[in-house]
Order: sequence, then structure tokens, then C-alpha cells
Amino acid sequence: MARAQPYTVACEGGLVTASNQIDLLRTPGSAIELQNFEISVEGGYRRINGFSKYGGANATLPTGTTSTIQGIIPYADGVIVCASTNIYFSNDGVNWLQINRSSVSTSGDNHTAFTGRSLLTRTNQGQVQFALFEGPNYEHGQIVIADENNKPYSFRMEGSGALASRTFFSEEITVSGTKGVQFITHHDRHLIAAGVEDNLSTVYYSALLDPTDFSGTGSGAITLTDQIVGVASFRADLFIFCKNSIHKLININTSSTTAVVPIAESVGCLSGYSIQEIAGDLVFLAPDGIRTIAGTARIGDVELGTVSKQIQPIITTLAQNINLYQITSTVIREKSQYRLFYTNLGASENAQRGIIGTLRPKGFEWSETKGLEVTAIGADFDATEVERYYHGSKSGYIYLHDDGNNFDGGSIIARYKTPDYDYGDLGTLKTLHYCKVSIGAEGIVTPELQVKFEYSNTDIPQHTNNFSFGTVNPSAVFGEAVFGSNVFGATSNPMVRIPLQGSGTSNSFTILSSDTKAPYKINGLYVDYIPSGRR
Repeated sequence: MARAQPYTVACEGGLVTASNQIDLLRTPGSAIELQNFEISVEGGYRRINGFSKYGGANATLPTGTTSTIQGIIPYADGVIVCASTNIYFSNDGVNWLQINRSSVSTSGDNHTAFTGRSLLTRTNQGQVQFALFEGPNYEHGQIVIADENNKPYSFRMEGSGALASRTFFSEEITVSGTKGVQFITHHDRHLIAAGVEDNLSTVYYSALLDPTDFSGTGSGAITLTDQIVGVASFRADLFIFCKNSIHKLININTSSTTAVVPIAESVGCLSGYSIQEIAGDLVFLAPDGIRTIAGTARIGDVELGTVSKQIQPIITTLAQNINLYQITSTVIREKSQYRLFYTNLGASENAQRGIIGTLRPKGFEWSETKGLEVTAIGADFDATEVERYYHGSKSGYIYLHDDGNNFDGGSIIARYKTPDYDYGDLGTLKTLHYCKVSIGAEGIVTPELQVKFEYSNTDIPQHTNNFSFGTVNPSAVFGEAVFGSNVFGATSNPMVRIPLQGSGTSNSFTILSSDTKAPYKINGLYVDYIPSGRR
């Protein structure tokens, strides 16, 4: 009788959709499905957190009715939100202050005076971008808000505690006549504006230290030969992303040497809302993938690199249908993650998709989100230097992003499917004995294991039922355990043994869950199998 043979796989490599079945035999730790999992920086695949309403059970809609959230940014002790035709602020998610008011006094308005101002008329807002200016006398900084349908709007708030005790400043900004501005950023003490209607190839910059002045000393404009789709301040330069090219503006404060330098004349950007800075690089969505602008050791030398080859079919489909989606993105720094969401405003919440790229020592590793509807997302550090994340959706609510164990009370459907394992010989029949899964649970979890043989070939017997993990408890820490829920003396990542049945020349495993339980991390698998004759 043949002896049982061991096979061990560490979970690494992330989602791979660009390789064929034979190539995947050489990367057994990768995944052919990785839905609602994220790659941990330390390795392994972790089921993602959920989201919950900002304001909890008492949360209210900023507009008072269902209206797609077009922009959101943490500000002071709360958030600024853009929806429909208006702009709102709240520090609790329950009470919302409409802040698009006509220009206030130069010394600011108290709450009574501010709310007594007439509303500033705005047309229906498109997707919004924000820029934060910090001044020596600005307690919370000055926020500039821009969308393609309205003039940019400046807002500042001073004070703390009850809103009634705070002072408010606001005004509209004229960049180019009555036109709206689609893209803005803060660069070297200037406000940068681009995407102005009828001037889509022009980038404007404000006077020094004054984001409201686009005609005074130090302001200017430069016109390129390509349509601008995004701007980003990176290192000492302003990077200008166009449809078919990328440039940088240098020496903005020295008029004699201010210039636009081409970076790439054959690579463009699909969406300015995809541009983010992570680990000292800029990442963005290009027609051929997610790319980075990576600085090299030589000053002024910049190279472009594609970092999404593993999921190229996903990117290709996204690029081909880019006009169907509202693109938004963020970086979760503590996880070294770039998150990009592409929301179809005409589709249901369950159909919405996104990708998560985790930067690991060998590069980005990827996974997908499904059922996470994000029309706008914002992140910033609070007064205690803790980074906060918020997102909005078509529902009109604001949510705490990457928070809790469920999708606002709903189940998180998670799937991790391995490639087929041939155990070194695709021609030999193997009978599965058992599988051990290294799992780290953050609470009581009950995932299941699915086994399919020979690429789910319907001509051979397949299991119709899943194998149970049983109940997996988190390990206990003395002084912090919950009676009946934690196991003292348990390892943090136990090997859960699951008896198996069935035979084939190869097989895949799928670990899945659909519940509101705690996240868990899959670190790897150990398979015990018995080889038999060749088929």
C-alpha cells in the first residue's frame, strides 16, 4: 500500500487571473479567486473588515433624502460631504450643517450668522476633489472643494466643541470666468486647478499662499497639447496626468525657470480619481494596467512600471468599460494598501467591484472586493494622528470604511480558491486523506472548505457538500478573554484538521464564508494524500 505524502502551501502571491492552468501549477500559493479578502503585509489572506454607518443607529442622510455621495473628506473633528447640489459638515453623522453659504464677513461668521446667510446656488455636483491648505492661524486648515459643474468653493472653520461656538469662513473661487474645475491639488503653497470646461488642456495655479486668487502675483497658467485628466503633487514637482501622456511642472515659484517636462509621451491616465501616493510612489490607472511613477537614484530621472500584471484581464475589462464606472480610490497606509473602486451607478450594490493591492517585499499582490459600493472615499489623520477612513455610496449615507465585521449589518461573502494542485505529477491519481488549514481567527468563525477535482471536471465524481472547519475560536490573552469564546493556551494561528474524501489527478480547495462574524486569516494549507496508479 502506498504511503501518505505531505504537501504544504503558504498563501502568497495574491489573486492571479492572467495565467493558464499549467502556469498556476508553479504558483500554488496564489489564488484564482480572492473575493473580499486582503493580502496581509506579513503574508496570508485575511477576510476584510466591513463598514458601518457614521453616526451609528442614529445616523441620518446629509441631504435628508437618498442622494449619491460625490465627495467626502475628514475635516476637523468630522467630515465634509458633497451630494446633490450642496455641501455639508457633521461631527457626529446625525446632525448636518449645510455649508454652501454666500460669502461671509472677512472676520468670519458665528454659527447664528452663518446659518442665516443665503445658500450659495450650485448646480448638480459631479465627482468632487478636495485640497487642504494649512496656514499659521488656521486651526483646522482651509478646504477647497471642486467639481466640474461649479466654481471651486473654499471653507474654513475655527473653534471646537458645540457648532454654535465655532466661527465659519467661506467663499467661491473664480479660476476661469464662471467655469467649474474638475481637478485640484495643493502644491508648493499654490492651489492647482485643471479640467476647466473649454480649457481642458490648461493647468492653472493660484497666487502664493492664497488659494482664492488666480489673477494676482505668482499666479499663472500653462497649456499643454493633451487633455488633462488629473494632477498630483509629488516630491518637489507637480505631476500632470493627461489622456495620452504624463508631464511634470517644475520650479513653480521661479518664473524664469518654470517649465513643463514630459515624463511619458505614450502612456496616459484613465482617471484622475485613481491617483494616489503610496510608499513614496504615485500609483494610477492607465489603459494597460495599474502603474507607478517611481523615482530612481538619479535626480530628475523617472521610470514607469506596471504593477498589476497578475490581474490584467480585470484591468483590461475595466479599461474597456471605463465610461460605465465612477472611479474612486484611497490608500490605507497602516496596511500598505491601495484600494480602487469602480462603481456602476446603474447596477445593484451586490454587483459593485473593487481591487485591493497590498505592497509586499516582492511588489503588489491583489485581491477583489464585491458588494462594497463606494462612490466617494476619503482618508485623513485626526487630531490624535490616527488615520480615519470614510466612504459614501448611492444610498446617501456616510460609512466608516474598513470597520466592523459586516457590510452595515449584511453578510460579507468571502471566497479564496486555490489553483489546482497536481502534487508534482499531473498523471498520478491521488486520494485525499485530510487537510490542515493554518487559520488565525479574530473572533468565533465558521468557514467551510470546498474540494473540486481535476479542474471541476463533471465526468468524475465531485463533492456536492462542503467540509466543515467546525467552530474556530480566537486564542485568549489573560485578562482580555471572554468566557466561552476564547481558548487559553491556544496558538494564534492553529492548524485546523479537516478529514477529506475523493480522488483525482489534481484538486483545488475553496475556503468560503458568508456571515457577519469576525475576520480571519488563512496562512497556508497542509495536505495529506495517498498516490496510486497513473491514469
